[in-house]
Amino acid sequence: MPRRGCGVASGSSSSIPWSPPPPPSRTAWSPPTARAWRRCGSLPTPPWAPRPAAAASLVCVNTDAATNSTGANPAPGARQANPAPGPHPDALQADLPINRHTFFQASLMTALLDGIYDGELTIGELLGKGNFGIGTFNGLDGEMVILDGVCWQLRGDGTATRATMTQKTPFAVATNFVPHIVRRAPENTVRADITPYIDSVVPSANYMYALRICGEFEWVKTRTVVKQSKPYPKMVDATEADESIDFENVRGVIAGFRTPVYEKGISVPGCHVHFIDDERTSGGHVLDFKLKSGIIEICPGTDLELRLPLTPEFSHAHLAPEDLDAQIHATEVKD
Repeated sequence: MPRRGCGVASGSSSSIPWSPPPPPSRTAWSPPTARAWRRCGSLPTPPWAPRPAAAASLVCVNTDAATNSTGANPAPGARQANPAPGPHPDALQADLPINRHTFFQASLMTALLDGIYDGELTIGELLGKGNFGIGTFNGLDGEMVILDGVCWQLRGDGTATRATMTQKTPFAVATNFVPHIVRRAPENTVRADITPYIDSVVPSANYMYALRICGEFEWVKTRTVVKQSKPYPKMVDATEADESIDFENVRGVIAGFRTPVYEKGISVPGCHVHFIDDERTSGGHVLDFKLKSGIIEICPGTDLELRLPLTPEFSHAHLAPEDLDAQIHATEVKD
């Protein structure tokens, strides 16, 4: 039997003509994008992608049902589709699962209450920890809000200016904001109603949450701390004469954090938020507001990186006052 080699028959000097195999009528390969489309269901399956033979995985046997959707008795062993749970009526995207996410905090709220107004952390260093946050500046020189990686200083007259990288903070909280939960906010609602609404959409009260509310406000009531001189007074005394400033019919952003009650003293329990308008020209610490319409974005946090000051003032501070609740209420709520 003649032995075949690389296209040449044994004993012959002529080459055997070779032709490539015919191309398949259609490719059986589906690109990664097509697989992703089919997985999330946001786009239709491309026409070139192979179709599943059956959709048995999408249905299950309902042995408790007496009738099917048409009212007829189902055949024994018949499969019926379970209705998929619908999204939250205010949801603008599917909620993402909670993953490990770090919040960074400089110093303690109790240290601020005790008059520890000078810190070592620069704004440049703080921005290395996150593109979103709130806090204050050395000497209690105004409120801080960080949005999209830019730090803004909100002063006692209601104005806002961009902070420098060399300014320092005695207290701040920051994170890289990733909205896992997005909701259309209830219309014409005040702060007292927004807080329980937020609590109703977060998966657990035991995690930390960064909050961002963007929209149109009928009014926002704010107050802002003013720069103090040494010897620094307690924060209750430093904020006693703060005047409130109201902004009316304004578009802007309310940014801050919802902190679990077990963090009382480390931070401010509940919702602690600051406001800045869309023009980035005015804002302050939020006391109350009425939101006409807007979007609520929530970023869960599971890990807390806490940086304590290495200063003599902090080492001698009284960080466990008996009237902690009253001090927080007087400085943060001021009703």
